[in-house]
Amino acid sequence: MSRHRTRRQTDRRPMAEINVVPYIDVMLVLLIIFMITAPLLTAGVKVDLPQADADPIELEAAQPIIFSINQAGEYFITEAEGEISPVKDNLLLPKATELMQRRPTAPVLIKGDRSISYDQVVRLMVLLQQAGAASVGLLTDPGDV
Repeated sequence: MSRHRTRRQTDRRPMAEINVVPYIDVMLVLLIIFMITAPLLTAGVKVDLPQADADPIELEAAQPIIFSINQAGEYFITEAEGEISPVKDNLLLPKATELMQRRPTAPVLIKGDRSISYDQVVRLMVLLQQAGAASVGLLTDPGDV
């Protein structure tokens, strides 16, 4: 009879295995979420910057206001929050003036596509100076020059 009891006790031992299937399911869901959201984080205005051998801009406390001109000649404004908003030609001066008044210490940068005319960049620089920008910087691609 004691032999019968021992057998029952050995059959009722708890299993010491971990079921990893739920962990795999969670990892696959996270992988899919990151694959979908990663391209959305790098969104921006498609601009083919000219290349120049220039020193990088020092990081300052104030985030820059970036005015972009794409290949089609359309204007965009990127503010500190990373929000990119298209701007029509006739609304560019009022919008720039409002931004300069709201953030007077923020650096102002121009990001122009290499295929646009130099005239468009100069006109944008003059417009930004009229809006109140003390100085305007030009963004370039630090590639091989």
